[in-house]
Amino acid sequence: MPVLTHYINGAHVQGTSGRTQPVFNPAIGASERDVPLASTDEVNSAVAAAKAAWPAWSKTPVLRRARILDKFKNILWDRADELASILASEHGKTHDDAVGEVTRGLEVVEFAVGAPNFMKGEFSENVGSVVDSHNIRQALGVVAGITPFNFPAMVPMWMFPVALVTGNTFVLKPSERVPSASLKLAEWLTEAGLPEGVFNVVNGDKEAVDALLHNSDVKAVSFVGSTPIAKYIHQTGTANGKRVQALGGAKNHAIIMPDADLEMTANALMGAAYGSAGERCMAISVAVPVTDAVADALIDIMVPKINALKIGPTTDKTSEMGPLVTEQHLAKVRGYIDTGEAEGAKVVVDGRAFNQEMQGYEDGYFLGGTLLDNVTPDMTVWKEEIFGPVLSVVRRNSYQDALDLMHSHEYANGTAIFTRDGDTARSFSQDVEVGMIGINVPIPVPMAYHSFGGWKSSIFGEHHMHGMEGVRFYTRIKTTTTRWPSGQRADPEFTMPTLG
Repeated sequence: MPVLTHYINGAHVQGTSGRTQPVFNPAIGASERDVPLASTDEVNSAVAAAKAAWPAWSKTPVLRRARILDKFKNILWDRADELASILASEHGKTHDDAVGEVTRGLEVVEFAVGAPNFMKGEFSENVGSVVDSHNIRQALGVVAGITPFNFPAMVPMWMFPVALVTGNTFVLKPSERVPSASLKLAEWLTEAGLPEGVFNVVNGDKEAVDALLHNSDVKAVSFVGSTPIAKYIHQTGTANGKRVQALGGAKNHAIIMPDADLEMTANALMGAAYGSAGERCMAISVAVPVTDAVADALIDIMVPKINALKIGPTTDKTSEMGPLVTEQHLAKVRGYIDTGEAEGAKVVVDGRAFNQEMQGYEDGYFLGGTLLDNVTPDMTVWKEEIFGPVLSVVRRNSYQDALDLMHSHEYANGTAIFTRDGDTARSFSQDVEVGMIGINVPIPVPMAYHSFGGWKSSIFGEHHMHGMEGVRFYTRIKTTTTRWPSGQRADPEFTMPTLG
């Protein structure tokens, strides 16, 4: 079976730890390649390569760095289908969904190409008598990214384009479940002209993560994943003196008001709940209809749509939803449905009954779309992030009840409201304690020139990702105050300068 590599110092490098792990194609339920799991020494060699490359890269003119990323951007445009096929084969999402992922990542590259503008500093003349002051943003040094399985291309591109263009060097540790896309991105960065050692990929598991967190040459760590791991990354990284942004889990609610366009709402919820098999931190997993009449009408519209979902492999271009990522995750999501039913939820549409009959894909990790009604806040399916194609309906009698329900949850990543009323929408936008908000928009992922991040237990650290928050995370301000001597030597001064 083929064994993948790491990518260090501008080249593919065979693993030396002796440890590997199979990489599965979830559509067929079989492994097609192995991935090496890096040792601490292998991680440290990647960090050393990045450290050696940093002095020259950080002093490379920002316009030149931006031009390299611009070439990389064009490569991505031309080969989006190729990258989408790679990541879909390991994640399982449909081809169109994978192309969309590549596009959203590419948008961050487009933002990063504008670095000559956003890296400009500030200057103040005569802050004191013949004294001037200016500040600049400088790179941190070696930074690392630890990324999840659900977006093998997009989430790394939330991180490294901004990190690289601001003058940092980068070590990426992708999810060991979906390693191939990161290796391809590394190849294309080298092709675009990125110097050796500036971008490195180490495949691995917790040993690789801990090696990055404890290596003193790594100055900052970016992470996206579950809340328990995000908390661990943040605590361990900051304890070792690193700057950390760690995005965690989500339980995203959509409030449906009585005046909402229910057909539009149902279509929006279909994509938000079942797109990418629900394996999105921005998936809508809880629908909160206000009044039973709205709930009943919404469910009547959604049931035939869920039953009509075209579930299949990425090779079938008509597929609307693919398999879950692993056999273990499939069992976990099925277990949540079992638990919800046992705790009193009504299973309106049961995805457990789905059987994949396409020849060659019978052993894939497929699950049908599931709709649970009469879910209450004491149920596990409301409390925990399911990360699968399961939509829970929690009925509420008023807007305030719905808002209070949402605020009682530990996660506060994304949310949406469906209404025709501008006053309700404006109040919701101002009052809701959630990081990303959609008004009649089911998945409010900000564009690359804004920033992505939630509140409460959905994030650890002060900075959101990409946009100017990303620039601030990967840089630090240096301020210089200058006074040049006049032509005549002045007498020495022994008092504290006041610059007044």
